[in-house]
Amino acid sequence: MATFGLTACKVYYKVPANTFGGRPVPPSKLFERVLVGATVNGSQGFLQILDGLRDLRGTIQDINHTFPVSGYSGGYPSQIYNFPEQSRGLVYSSSDGSLINVNYGTEAASGSAAGAGISSAIAVSADFTRIFQAEEQAGLLILNDASTGGAYALNIPNVFQVVINQGDTVALAMVRNSDVLYRIFKLNLNQYPTAQDAIAVTGSVDCQPLLLPVYCAVAVPGNFDRPAGAYFSLDGSKVYVLNSGPEAGGTAASISIMPQSGLVNTVIPTAPPTVSPVTATVPVPGGVTEVISDGSTLYLAGQSQNVIGANGQLTGAANPNGLFAGYLSTMSLATNQITAAYSISDGNHNQFIFADDNTLWIGSQQCANGVRQSLFAAGNTTQAANYNCLTRFDLTAHTPSIVPAVTNGSVQVGYPNTNADLYYYGSLTGICWIQNYHKVYTAYGGQVHAFNTADGSEINNTNITVQGTVLSVAYMDALTNEAN
Repeated sequence: MATFGLTACKVYYKVPANTFGGRPVPPSKLFERVLVGATVNGSQGFLQILDGLRDLRGTIQDINHTFPVSGYSGGYPSQIYNFPEQSRGLVYSSSDGSLINVNYGTEAASGSAAGAGISSAIAVSADFTRIFQAEEQAGLLILNDASTGGAYALNIPNVFQVVINQGDTVALAMVRNSDVLYRIFKLNLNQYPTAQDAIAVTGSVDCQPLLLPVYCAVAVPGNFDRPAGAYFSLDGSKVYVLNSGPEAGGTAASISIMPQSGLVNTVIPTAPPTVSPVTATVPVPGGVTEVISDGSTLYLAGQSQNVIGANGQLTGAANPNGLFAGYLSTMSLATNQITAAYSISDGNHNQFIFADDNTLWIGSQQCANGVRQSLFAAGNTTQAANYNCLTRFDLTAHTPSIVPAVTNGSVQVGYPNTNADLYYYGSLTGICWIQNYHKVYTAYGGQVHAFNTADGSEINNTNITVQGTVLSVAYMDALTNEAN
């Protein structure tokens, strides 16, 4: 008598025959990876990969088997510059100023991308040829140029922001508590023998190096009001400068519109510039510190001390006690007019992302200091008193909702953070869209939280929490660099 036994093995992680865009198969065998930057104590950091498809920090077979990025040693990985098309990322640590390359194909750190320096802002060209570092404390804008093999330290006191366009032809720098906007340009080879000669002719604030200078920074004429950022149009023709105004101690928030052509780094002044390139200034009563566009509309996030109407204009009423309230304003690119405004999270808005289900997600920091928290403290039990830092905006219905939804006296936050506040998650410091899977991942109050894009409900984060303080997230397998 003979017996036969049959066994079967289930394949949990199948490697596709052809990966998207020919990207390499990573060691983790995951293809919907979320990169998480976290710190243990502020000086010891790490990078961990989560399974964004299955919402796991480990494998199906072993939840305790994690996927760290090997070789990373930054202390406080607060910012991830994500380039999925190049299978690469740059991770900045604000504790030691390091900017480390991460190879997405090998899931390993691969050396420094630029010299270490405590930076308030960094801008990276898509081909990694130029990396700009705004070192506010040192008063320097560092320009690392791989094409020349040099690093140029332009003296711009209190420089805190730097932005570049997609083609890396326009670079703009902003100064803290100032209305001055600078642009960076490159001199011709050996055009001037000394920086002093170049400064005298071009009217620049600085040129470097001192002998045979290569790069200069020159002020852009215009009536700016605490410029804090810029958006470059998709067709490459215009730049929209964000004047944050009252949020930074200025007068009035607005958008300054300029053609990019006069700002490119090959345009060398032959005299100190005096004619403003600004073609239009659009007031933004709701405030503006961050922007995103779908090609026809600019979505502007900011705060105001005044009550803003549905049409995006002042109502004549002021917020109580001079508090700021968050607003999302919309601006038509066809008419350059503010068309509407919506109440969103309070705080400093610096995160914007489009996602599935025709949604827009807005993140902010320090949200517990505005009108919403004041209403909460007074016993208001409506969502007007929800002072969390993440807003989901339905682009079809034009309705905002702050997530998670909590009400005073009825705790709905299932997984509170280490701040032990059952109502307030804390600042949102990172967000990424898991494309086509109807969810977003966030670094929210120091922990990983994920949300469904269809309705804003939170996904159980039991299996995606990370031991440590979570600072940043990025979707490593996004289809394009622009997606995140």
